[in-house]
Amino acid sequence: MGHHKLERFAENLTFPNLFQVSYEMLKEEGFALRGKWDSFFGNSNPITLELGCGKGDYTVSLARIHPDRNYIGVDIKGARLWRGAKTSNEEQMGNVAFLRTRIELIEQFFGEDEVSEIWITFPDPQPKKENKRLTCERFLGYYKHFLREESPIHLKTDSQELYDYTLNEVIAGGGYRVEYATNDLYALKATEHEEIACLAEAQMTQTFYERMFLAQGMPITYLKFYIK
Repeated sequence: MGHHKLERFAENLTFPNLFQVSYEMLKEEGFALRGKWDSFFGNSNPITLELGCGKGDYTVSLARIHPDRNYIGVDIKGARLWRGAKTSNEEQMGNVAFLRTRIELIEQFFGEDEVSEIWITFPDPQPKKENKRLTCERFLGYYKHFLREESPIHLKTDSQELYDYTLNEVIAGGGYRVEYATNDLYALKATEHEEIACLAEAQMTQTFYERMFLAQGMPITYLKFYIK
């Protein structure tokens, strides 16, 4: 294991807004903030999750734009989460938290109707393992347990395959409503289509990987849908 990783793992333990719970502890004691995240944030503002947040740059960027919302980035890679946790602490951002866990366990950390929005940004498309895709029916079933009614799920990805799969999944599933779908997010300028509010939101901030893909001329797909 690299020296920098060990240093980051150690520093992660000092961040008050980074939560790491072992599977054994989660099974035995549960998660203390489940259903009580408002006690951590000190308010009842809407909570947005970013699943598979990586370095947390998207989570932090959204939190800067919307100080009246609370943001929680979720990822299993502690060395990556370190960056977002460090930045948000240095900037004293009270509306940001990070959670280190596998997405398969996500419903163990949030109570019914506790989350108001989900962003899934450039996840592993899992080309050979559909049941591991964060937008497959299995994972969508997890999200149903804690999403409020009429709460949006956003997917941004460079993978046309994942975009097509997700769009087909939510249409065929019948229990979803698609608000907006495009296989080239930046083909339209949000300023010229002000009626598409979600388009402007999706273009407002970019992840590290998104900027890299755009520099390579790769189109970014975007899908916004709701669980009925």
